[in-house]
Amino acid sequence: MADDEFDLGDLKRRMQGAISVFKNELSGLRTGRASSSLLDPIVVEAYGSTMPLTQVATVSVPESRMLSVQVWDKQMVGAVDRAIRESNLGLNPIMEGTLLRLPIPELNTERRKELVKIAHKYAEATKVSVRHVRRDGMDELKDLEKEGLIGEDAGRSYAEKVQKLTDDTIADIDKLLSQKEQEIMQV
Repeated sequence: MADDEFDLGDLKRRMQGAISVFKNELSGLRTGRASSSLLDPIVVEAYGSTMPLTQVATVSVPESRMLSVQVWDKQMVGAVDRAIRESNLGLNPIMEGTLLRLPIPELNTERRKELVKIAHKYAEATKVSVRHVRRDGMDELKDLEKEGLIGEDAGRSYAEKVQKLTDDTIADIDKLLSQKEQEIMQV
């Protein structure tokens, strides 16, 4: 029975990866100022698959309340426009050939509440990812126990560690969400 059969560090790395993605998504939820990272979570239906917006266009910030998206392939303009409109970011692109101008709406109370809802949606998706990692870890533990590579006590001990790691990670997600919510709702 080897203690190194089960890699808790791998689960921790995967959960931290989910948090990293979540932080990136939250950074895209800008509170009033234009930022090219606002469009980072957007994926476009392109060439028979989905790809990040940044792989089909260049995003720039010409003014503090405006984003511009220069689409490289003119056949992709409609798909990029659709992806931006369906992203729930509240942006309405203005098409000028292969250039899309995105005025950033003023942050009124309704818009702030909308951004908080989006942040909650991102948080829930991240929690689901973390739970999937936990499930994978628990399944691996069961397999190791069945194969006789770890004992029942070691399996239970690892299961408790996996659960604690999961609880701590979800607490981190809630903390990040709370901070972002306060940032968004500040007037």
